[in-house]
Amino acid sequence: MTNAFLLAQLGAYATGRFAERIGELGLTPPLTGMLRAIAATPAMSQQELAGHLGMPPSRLVAFLDDLEGRGLIERRQNPADRRQSALYATAHGTDTLRAVGDVSRAHDEDITAPLSPAERERLAALLGRIAAHHGLTEGVHPGYRTVRH
Repeated sequence: MTNAFLLAQLGAYATGRFAERIGELGLTPPLTGMLRAIAATPAMSQQELAGHLGMPPSRLVAFLDDLEGRGLIERRQNPADRRQSALYATAHGTDTLRAVGDVSRAHDEDITAPLSPAERERLAALLGRIAAHHGLTEGVHPGYRTVRH
């Protein structure tokens, strides 16, 4: 098997397991990523978030409605531009992200369980180099370009 095939196989497995784990929190990977982005950059507009994620703004609306309906984010009028909403994580959203962090750490431990701590560090460095070479280090999953609600 080639390295690329093994990475794809492991990526698909890790993605599926992560989706199952955050599903227990009532979330999906796209909702989780959007919530993280909003919490990391308070007051971002919907248009800015769509650009950051690389997805059409029209597709983003349903996800934001879902997050807002769950009480995880809120839209406020942007004081700098009254025509736009500014996005903020709520206290419930911040608490949910803490739980996602716990799930993420457990997930990482599970996926890398056969490795020693030194091997985990080496793997992270190597994967980071590969990701950087392909321009994948901005922290946004390339799947947002095709994600559907």
